[in-house]
Parts: sequence; C-alpha cells; structure tokens
Amino acid sequence: MQKRRFGRTGHMSTVAIFGAAAFYAVTQAQADAAMEQVIAAGVNHIDVAPTYGQAEERLGPWLARERARFFLGCKTTERSKEAAAAELRRSLERLRVDCFDLYQFHAVNSMEELDQVTAPGGALEAAIEARAEGLTRFIGITGHGLQAPAVFLEALERFDFDSVLFPLNFVLYAHPDYRRQAEELLRRCRARDVGVMVIKAIAKRPWGDRPKTYSTWYEPFDDAQHIQQAVNFALSQDVTGLCTTGDVTLLPRFLEACARFTSMSPAQREELVATAAEYEPIFA
Repeated sequence: MQKRRFGRTGHMSTVAIFGAAAFYAVTQAQADAAMEQVIAAGVNHIDVAPTYGQAEERLGPWLARERARFFLGCKTTERSKEAAAAELRRSLERLRVDCFDLYQFHAVNSMEELDQVTAPGGALEAAIEARAEGLTRFIGITGHGLQAPAVFLEALERFDFDSVLFPLNFVLYAHPDYRRQAEELLRRCRARDVGVMVIKAIAKRPWGDRPKTYSTWYEPFDDAQHIQQAVNFALSQDVTGLCTTGDVTLLPRFLEACARFTSMSPAQREELVATAAEYEPIFA
C-alpha cells in the first residue's frame, strides 16, 4: 500500500488510516479479526477517540503488544483544559500506552467551539502541556459538517496545528462553497506542512427512511466499483490518507481499494463530481 508523508510529523503513513470508530459496538473477537486484516494490509496509522463506544477497550490489547507498529492518534471532545487533560489520561490507560503520537480536538464544527478550545483555560492549553510532558508528540484538530474547512482555516491562524481531519468526497465537492474552502485549506496545509486526514470518503447519502444495513451513520457506497472510484477521488487530492469506514464488514473492501489506488486526472475527477446529483450530501 502506498505511503505518504504525514506533514511535519515526518511519519510515512499508509493511505489507509484505520478509523477505530468501526469498533464502536463490536465484540473483542470481531475487533481481533479486523485488526488482523489491518495488519495484513500493512496499515501503520490508527485514529481513535473515547467517543467511539468500546473502541479504546478493544484496541487496548493490541496496542499493549503492537504499539511500535502504529502511529497513534487520539482525540477529545472536551473543551476545557481540566476536562481535556483528564480525558487524555483516561485514554492512555484504556489504550494501554504511555503516550500518543497525535492528540486532536475532536468535532470542532463551528467557530464557537473553536473559541472554546483556544480560549484561556481551554483544551488547547491541556494539549500543549501534554506535549511538554511527553504525553503526545503532535497536536491536531478534527471536524465534521460544511463549516469544517472554514473553521480550520481560522484555526491555523490561531495555532500552529500539526494536522487536520475533515470530510472530503466527490459528492461534497459538488457543493461550490465547500469545495472552494476545502481546496484553500489543502493549499494552506501544504504551505505549512500540515498533515491532512480525510473522513467520509465513501459516503453516499443520508440513510433517510431506508433500513440501516451498516453501522455508519450515513449510507456508504458498498460495491467494489463505487468504493474504488470514491477512494481514487479522495486520494487524488493533496492529502495524506483516508480514515477507513466505520463498519467492520466494509473494512476489507476499503483496504483493498486503498491498496489498488490509481490517481485520477483532473478531467476524470470532474466527470465524477458531475455525477454527484445522483446522490446526496450527508451534511445539510
């Protein structure tokens, strides 16, 4: 599987980054089988959060013995310094590790939440102190929704974040404002050597009234052809890698698509964006 430099961290991350949200509500046996697939595929980067249900507990036994194999990123949704510092330490304990490679502010979806994180006494102060103590090497920010690129452009003006994580797919790129801001964010990240992770690469549309056949909160593409197209599109942007899907049954197909990634030309990308009207953005 192709590897790309994760910004100034210098880590050569696989283009598939294991998104441990897939372990939200699985047994340890299911998690073990998925981790075997992750390792067999050569994946060397994990993204996890305490809000991902049982994910930290399921990953813990693996990281206790395989820590050196992975670049490990964790997150907090806490916005105050005290609460974020406490959550960071709980995550270290559950994951059975001594430190993170990357600690991120999770789901910073609005300017108001960014204000909370960066205010005096905010969560950013906890991460800076944790970095000084050797509990994390790098600091990042993540978010969802149509405001994410604009929020992160502002975030990069307030603090020198090492990474960003945000949604990017061909359906979202049919939204002119989102695409413009996302492309500006990618340019800014390239200029500042900031690592970029992508989520929701294979999102197809909201579930609506349809039965939920996967554990993802959105309906994903689930056939090999469309997954490959969506992965090719996202990885043809100036990004480090894609967080894998939040459903363990789709994980093998996602990993295979990343292993078979073929770059799309600008014309091919525009042709795919032109089909977006057949689907629906997952954010209102």
